[in-house]
Amino acid sequence: MSNSNCDHIQLAGYEELPPEEMLLRAQSFYELMKSRRSVRSFSRRPVERKVIELCLQTAGRAPSGANQQPWKFVVVSDPEVKRRIRQAAENEERAFYESRASDQWLAALKPLGTDAEKPFLENAPYLIVVFCENYRLDKNGKKIKHYYVRDSVGIAIGILITALHHAGLACLTHTPSPMQFLRKILKRPENETAVMILVAGYPAKGAMVPNLGKKRLEEIALFV
Repeated sequence: MSNSNCDHIQLAGYEELPPEEMLLRAQSFYELMKSRRSVRSFSRRPVERKVIELCLQTAGRAPSGANQQPWKFVVVSDPEVKRRIRQAAENEERAFYESRASDQWLAALKPLGTDAEKPFLENAPYLIVVFCENYRLDKNGKKIKHYYVRDSVGIAIGILITALHHAGLACLTHTPSPMQFLRKILKRPENETAVMILVAGYPAKGAMVPNLGKKRLEEIALFV
């Protein structure tokens, strides 16, 4: 029995699986996620809103510091708002490629074939703009600090990307820098900071992706 002031309930919904079933599920999920790729060519084909809603609800189940759930997902489908976001993002991207990025950074990006043009910001049916909620205000207007904000939001984004792929959609993480324009365009409050545009939809017919690999298990994990 916990001695905290928070109410507790008995764990429900957990089902212990036989080891062989656990292994099969882990292998099956790995095979699914192995096919996930970042896509930059999107179809204009519409996506049912309910699919996006369920993926966002899944992301909202992520753990967070002190359960403060410091994320806000602004889902953009309006063509005019997407156009404004693209225009502002490309302005920042041009400055990045022309003067802000170091030669080393540009060399790292070269294999991806990226540039300042971002047509996917208009072509994809949905832009999910992710904001960190750095603090909230109580009913008296007092600031309530949030903890582990970036960590918590990062976990939620990872779950959202996984949920979108599991649902059969492609996505792309896009992080123009700086991103203050997103708060202005989307009319978000001062306590929120934009961290990512997650582009979501169907890949364009014949979409191409860079021929890249991932590190092997022994390169990313240690068992001690």
